[in-house]
Amino acid sequence: MVGEGKPRAVIVGGSIAAGWNVTVLEKTNAPHRGSPTGAGLGLDPLSQRIRPQLFHNITVPLTIDQNQAIDNEKKVSWTLARDESFNFRAVHWSDLHGLLYNALPSNVFLWGHLFLSFHVAHDKGSVIVKAKVLETGKVIEIVGDLLVAADGCLSSIRQKYLPDFKLRYLGYCAWRGVFELSEAEALETIKVIKKAYPDLGKCLYSDLGSCTHSGFYELLNKKINWIWYVNQPQPEVKLEVDEISTALRLHPSR
Repeated sequence: MVGEGKPRAVIVGGSIAAGWNVTVLEKTNAPHRGSPTGAGLGLDPLSQRIRPQLFHNITVPLTIDQNQAIDNEKKVSWTLARDESFNFRAVHWSDLHGLLYNALPSNVFLWGHLFLSFHVAHDKGSVIVKAKVLETGKVIEIVGDLLVAADGCLSSIRQKYLPDFKLRYLGYCAWRGVFELSEAEALETIKVIKKAYPDLGKCLYSDLGSCTHSGFYELLNKKINWIWYVNQPQPEVKLEVDEISTALRLHPSR
């Protein structure tokens, strides 16, 4: 599979690349379609240069970045810093995923393929990846010049090849999501939010309080992306990482 004048990258988990032939191994059977869950993303100027014409209809311009202090007891806030040349764009991750998927050749993705292992060829010039076709159980080999893989805390590749690399708590917990306003509640809720945050729709707001801070901005179609951080001692983890991985494999929709 190496050839055609370009080096080949084998990617475990969905991603994109430019200037290479790409093969993406995905254990899910099909791409996400219009998922209401997930979170918002901020596209910086460099990201927007990749395919700017693609992003216009699914993004909202973020031209302002404002950091403000919050006093919850007195219920007041004041501006700490304000950048009016921010030049980011906000997008819901599922909208961006769908757009990029539709822009890529269909033969890039190998759906329903579970990564098993890899090894470097004897000549050190390529990497050989083994994957199982979940529908048939057949094991196949894919040859590439580069292997790109997720290294998150639940990554099976991290657990296999970096078993002694221990995770470290950084001192805070975070929650994030997308708040979608229905037609029934939109008018009154938006009035209240707009009064407190008049530049919402073009501004990324960051609120900083005692031992906490949050950020939010508007997305397309009356959605608001939010993220909330709380500085606190390390919470007790009820499941070990390998137990969580097992649960995710048994219930991939979670």
